[in-house]
Amino acid sequence: MARIILLDSGPLGLAAHRPSITEVRQCLAWLATLERSGAMVVVPEIADYEVRRELIRAGIVSGIGRLDRLKARFFYLPISTSAMLQAASFWADVRQRGIPTASPDALDADCVLAGMAASAFDPRDTVTVATNNAIHLARFPGIDARDWPTIT
Repeated sequence: MARIILLDSGPLGLAAHRPSITEVRQCLAWLATLERSGAMVVVPEIADYEVRRELIRAGIVSGIGRLDRLKARFFYLPISTSAMLQAASFWADVRQRGIPTASPDALDADCVLAGMAASAFDPRDTVTVATNNAIHLARFPGIDARDWPTIT
């Protein structure tokens, strides 16, 4: 049984910023603490995509380098067919319940991330999504989403 922490784009993007910023240093220290505790820190492909596209758009080459180093340092989780099938079910479910996490025409990265969290690991593992917006991800059944600073 493993302890797995999936990084949403909020904390991943923060960790890819300049370490001269106090909150970035706090996030990097938090990641180091997770590593020392034996947790498997995971960079999901959908979170990498969300952070990378903005770094490319803004021309922040140094941030892209930092993101690449994070991707190499931690476990990188590509998007799978099973994750996308689960994401489609989550997408339909939250809309039927009237609590969507994005506009109807959006890909909805939260659904994809939740699909990855729900399908990629052994059911006996403890999987937690580290985010800046736990309320959105908590809408998906069985997903343990927490604001990243609260995960120890």
